Amino acid sequence: MAGEKMNFNATWSMAVGGMVGGGIFSVLGVIIETAGQWAWFSFLIAGLIALISAYSYSQLAIKYSEGGGAFTFLREINHEGFAGSLSWVLILGYILTMAVYAFTFGHYVAHVFDMGNWLPRVLALTIIALLTGVNLKGVGNASKLEIVTVYGKLLVLLGLAIYGITEWNPEQLTQGIYPKPWYMAIIGAGTIFMAYEGFQLLSYDYSDLKKPNSTLSKATIWAVISVIIIYLLVTVGVTMIVGAETLIDNKEIALSIAGKRALGTTGLIIVTIAAAFSTGSAINATLFSTARLMESVAEKKDLPHLFVKENEANIPFYAVLCIAGISALLAMIGSLSSLVDAASIIFLFTFGIVNLIAFQQEVKLKWLCLIGFIFCGLAIIADVVVQIQKNPFAIIGLIVIASAIFLFRPYLLKKLSKE
Repeated sequence: MAGEKMNFNATWSMAVGGMVGGGIFSVLGVIIETAGQWAWFSFLIAGLIALISAYSYSQLAIKYSEGGGAFTFLREINHEGFAGSLSWVLILGYILTMAVYAFTFGHYVAHVFDMGNWLPRVLALTIIALLTGVNLKGVGNASKLEIVTVYGKLLVLLGLAIYGITEWNPEQLTQGIYPKPWYMAIIGAGTIFMAYEGFQLLSYDYSDLKKPNSTLSKATIWAVISVIIIYLLVTVGVTMIVGAETLIDNKEIALSIAGKRALGTTGLIIVTIAAAFSTGSAINATLFSTARLMESVAEKKDLPHLFVKENEANIPFYAVLCIAGISALLAMIGSLSSLVDAASIIFLFTFGIVNLIAFQQEVKLKWLCLIGFIFCGLAIIADVVVQIQKNPFAIIGLIVIASAIFLFRPYLLKKLSKE
């Protein structure tokens, strides 16, 4: 029996879950370290780029009436080879982000129990295994879980933000650190773009949406706007509670520290639950949508045919298992911070390509799509500059992997097809 289609509420929830889960819980301390008192501005700049890109994604998905995101859009304009290679790079980016979500989940939950370094890794593996089972049961189960988790975590995040803002003390924005120049907000926006990457997952779910032409556009745009507002409020509010230096020193569990400072042990537990819901929903949304992407790519023979096979709930069974397995392994290995920084470049590059396609295909407000393309390019430059200074090996690794994919993908597919 076919799975249940997603309405506006479920679709909006999937997009917000895909962004917030890997966003504010994972990168708040990182962006404050980079941009200092301008961290909120970094989130705003990145959010505006994401908003324009979301418009381009939704307009192109509606134009072609097909899921698959950038992969489909490139094939529609007769760039099949580039589309196939880019899809492999994108899938790698999603697997990395899923591992980060699981890694973050493990650290937030383990912080409450303080039972040793082994616990975060075990918890990361457990949450991926649990949500893999949920996804394999069908779309309806996954989307219903998303609605519950999204609204729960948003209440906690907004509550924490409002508490901090009522304690208004601007000096906390630079507490314990040297003030940063304003232009660091631009550089910071490129380095944390992964916090906004979740919205485009909806373009892979086109066939799973009720009235997709109206639902996709509205849900995507409103999801990005909602997340921009949430990030701005939480960034300012949480910094008011504990100060910039504390958030930088406790990057992996920044919001837990703020929750404990605000409401003691009760606050710690509430924020931990919200973090678990948030990162869990991000894993759920990313796993579900990336599996659909793999299925679409395999149907076009740019991945082994194995990933087309579905179970009784119409879920691409082997695609889900492959994504979950690799993500769990990476989450167990250790910190992925340098690779995640490189993943931001993957998403910025992809969004830039989609904005350019939307401009060339003359969708409504095509001039806006051109602006999005230019902004993505500038953000990539900013990100590369920072990463070369911080960890050049991440950039080198990304170039090597991407080059290998573009060079050897056709040969590998030919060999697999013969077997």
